[in-house]
Amino acid sequence: MGELTDKVKAAGNKAAGATKEAIGKATDNERLEAEGKLQKAKGTAQDVAGSVKGALGDKI
Repeated sequence: MGELTDKVKAAGNKAAGATKEAIGKATDNERLEAEGKLQKAKGTAQDVAGSVKGALGDKI
């Protein structure tokens, strides 16, 4: 169950991050663009965590 939760959170963070980054670029808002990149990275980390949990059977 933890793997699925992490994967769902990861997808949400990646999508929200991509949106923020795109809006930041379009409006020349460097701070919003940076926040988007950071949120996408957080999503990637959550995705990796979910994969590790899945591989170890949620024992971590």
